[in-house]
Amino acid sequence: QWQLVQSGGDLVQPGASLRLSCVGSGITLEHYAVAWFRQAPGKEPKAVSCLNSSDNATYYVDSVKGRFTISRDAVRNTVYLQLNSLKPEDTAVYYCVVDHLPVFTTVQDMCTTSRHFGSWGQGTQVTVSS
Repeated sequence: QWQLVQSGGDLVQPGASLRLSCVGSGITLEHYAVAWFRQAPGKEPKAVSCLNSSDNATYYVDSVKGRFTISRDAVRNTVYLQLNSLKPEDTAVYYCVVDHLPVFTTVQDMCTTSRHFGSWGQGTQVTVSS
């Protein structure tokens, strides 16, 4: 049984940076497209960034463009989300999601879908507050 193990969330002040990690256990992440979702209190999960497997194409939603960076380390079997210039509205539980079937052919489709898909990590809390 494979799983995704997440880490890196924390309580930080506005303007700070964090790096979230998603490690694959029993699954080789470089073979799959991966997304980062976030769920703010009382809201539905929304994708913030997606990374393709075939060409490492990336997609970012407008609210995080220029501040967040998604990347992959094949040696460590890990996908990262670098969060810079954090704002209070970035406060949420962040989830990595692997499109293991796969369902999508493009990162844009993956990041803009309203469908629930893939296998999810356990989540990591990011809180941005002064």
